[in-house]
Amino acid sequence: MKLKGDQSTARALNRRLILNLLRQAGPRSRADLASTTGLSPAAVTFVVADLIDEGLLIEGKTVAGSAGRRPIPVDINYAKGLAIGFKLMVGSVECVVTDLATNPLGSMRLPLAGHDPGHIAETLAAAVPELVSIVDRPDARLVGIGISMPGVIDNHAAVCVRSHRYNWDNVPLGQMLAERVNVPVWLEDDTNAYAIAQQLFGLGRQHRNMAVLAIGVGISCAQVFEGKLYRGANGAAGKFGHTPHREGGHLCECGKRGCLMAYGSEPSMLLAWRNATGRSETDGRAEFVSAIRQEEPEALAILEDAGKAIGWHLATLVNITDPEVIVVGGEVVSFGDALFGPLRATLGEHTFRQAPPVLVDWEDNSWARGAAALVTQKIFDFETTAGNVSQNPARGGAGLFDAATPFS
Repeated sequence: MKLKGDQSTARALNRRLILNLLRQAGPRSRADLASTTGLSPAAVTFVVADLIDEGLLIEGKTVAGSAGRRPIPVDINYAKGLAIGFKLMVGSVECVVTDLATNPLGSMRLPLAGHDPGHIAETLAAAVPELVSIVDRPDARLVGIGISMPGVIDNHAAVCVRSHRYNWDNVPLGQMLAERVNVPVWLEDDTNAYAIAQQLFGLGRQHRNMAVLAIGVGISCAQVFEGKLYRGANGAAGKFGHTPHREGGHLCECGKRGCLMAYGSEPSMLLAWRNATGRSETDGRAEFVSAIRQEEPEALAILEDAGKAIGWHLATLVNITDPEVIVVGGEVVSFGDALFGPLRATLGEHTFRQAPPVLVDWEDNSWARGAAALVTQKIFDFETTAGNVSQNPARGGAGLFDAATPFS
């Protein structure tokens, strides 16, 4: 355990402070960094020199002005490395390769023949060189892989502790993939990974306290407190869809009855719609969206009920945790205001104070980028509180720029 006055602890905190400022504000001179952070010029110079030596920062060009040469700006070296994100879904995996700012450089979707851990590890491993090959950045190295999936995750050990959707218990997927590709691998709950991406480079970039609500096959709500993702005592925080909603109600995938997920998730809404209209089992999201646009009464009533249910429980969460904003993503964003109107109205009616803004994320690839953000967060040490921030990922090799696998 580090003592408060330990210089290595102060150095780690200073690194995070400088990296996070550059992430939020863009290139800054050393003098600007010292002025904004309150660190001494000597401390800033020392940390910046370390980060440049490690390849994490780069110097920009000086610009001559009327007052002579301006100070040299420094910025995060996002282009130096590549990250791969895998978002595991029920029957497929969404794959993306990004720079270290999670800007997508290439993507693809692969089918999954089943949920056997070995099969999935092999499928992901085979996709890695293919993803890297489609990126035209010969000088960039693959520095890590992030995997996101629904479940209770031990992110320190890169182990899926439990996934109802995959029927997994204690599967070391991170290690299984790392052994096949020889780069660091991080594993995280899909909504947590999505929240990290929103916090670092998305709609939550300027907020230190936020809720990130994901509505799709399930319903989850990750929480960021003072810049740090809250995982709970057992890595099971954020399972918002398993909030009790109706006593003895519909059966949930967790085996219990009456969970919010059994009423407000996309599959539950589609099932209710098909039952109400006699639609075929093959009618899915596209047909439902078409019915919404045509203002079909049954479709609108189902969305109103779901929006009210989610907004009601979200109000309880807001009254307890007081987030600055609520970011919403997932497949149901395509349902639009027919869902979010009732959600916002119910939320506003039942919050103790004025309800926080509900910001809808319309980006198609945010989920896979969330997995890639796991790499960026660890490589640049973007965790914003003291603690075990240099935790070891599942490794097959070294994890920084100089030693990462090029796959070329």
